[in-house]
Amino acid sequence: MDSPAAVSLLTFSPVESNDLKGCDETPKIPDSFLFQKQSHVPDSFKWPEQDAILSHGELEEPLVDLKGFLLGDDQEEARRAADTVRAACLSHGFFQVINHGVDPSLIRDAHDSVGSIFKMRRGDKLGARKKPNSPWGHSIAHNDRFSSKLPWKETFSFGYRESSPDSVVSFFKSTLGMDFEPAGKVYQKYCEEMKKLALSITELLAISLGLDRSYYRGFFEDGCSIMRCNSYPPCQEPSLVLGTGPHCDPTSLTILHQDQVGGLEVFVEDKWYKVRPRAHALAINIGDTFAALTNGIYKSCVHRAVVNRHRERRSLAFFLCPPEDRVVTPAPDLAPGGTRKYPDFTWSDLLQFTQKHYRADQSTLPKFTEWFLSLQS
Repeated sequence: MDSPAAVSLLTFSPVESNDLKGCDETPKIPDSFLFQKQSHVPDSFKWPEQDAILSHGELEEPLVDLKGFLLGDDQEEARRAADTVRAACLSHGFFQVINHGVDPSLIRDAHDSVGSIFKMRRGDKLGARKKPNSPWGHSIAHNDRFSSKLPWKETFSFGYRESSPDSVVSFFKSTLGMDFEPAGKVYQKYCEEMKKLALSITELLAISLGLDRSYYRGFFEDGCSIMRCNSYPPCQEPSLVLGTGPHCDPTSLTILHQDQVGGLEVFVEDKWYKVRPRAHALAINIGDTFAALTNGIYKSCVHRAVVNRHRERRSLAFFLCPPEDRVVTPAPDLAPGGTRKYPDFTWSDLLQFTQKHYRADQSTLPKFTEWFLSLQS
């Protein structure tokens, strides 16, 4: 299918203002990027003061107990959970869940396995780096895509699709080598559990919006979701950098587990708030695609990650995505009288926009809408 990504980068000025590199540039890992040995932060990693302003305190986010909802044996608990989720999504699009059904030992294994990836030798990381025009593989500071305000982190990303058994294991073996087959098996299972939980959360979201419980499940069931492992090394001048800058996820739903170092922050009522790490909880945030599915009723969560002066931080992020050709349009009940905040678009349209035209930030969805509508005129 034709994609807006075919349009020249020069047709939309914000591409230049928010600093996205051309996708045909050869990925490079700068020699200066040796985190632990840095006594001063290179200019390319420094963020504007307005982006790196200190947090206001700790967020008192909702902690949603999913036990009764997942078991289906307590309608009152399910309604209470839906009401809590609705209040959070109307406000800032973020909450945490407990009793989510994911085995804590699997989460621990996933954190342990990711350590072996980020401890690889430099040459091995180069061999596993993201290829041009591919979202999968290893990346240092996303410097293959950006040239300034680089994030102080390493990532390893891969896709997960239910209809492709053992695809994660195969990717680990082909990208990292046979020694990483056990890690691939851990992440195959981790993605399976995250997808299962994500679909259950879409049911809770549907209930919270007054829709049929299964309204969103079919929309997402056969999509290719994204798994990303993050490492945020220590920084001697943490006030100058960000592990991840202020942004909304362009995807639909994010399930995140952060280690006990902490660093996730959410923007609420014009202030940044720290999110306390909870070992047995999973952080959930609404992304741009789901916000559009609700006709803007639910907020896409604005968040960032800060880094620590002394300790490495790691996190595991699973991004729920629909099939790329699935049309994103709100339920009629959420657009009374046909009043629409966003046009119909496919997930592929938005994905390509953020990969080739615009660096995802807190304004991605309105900027995408402006750009997308300009193509129709």
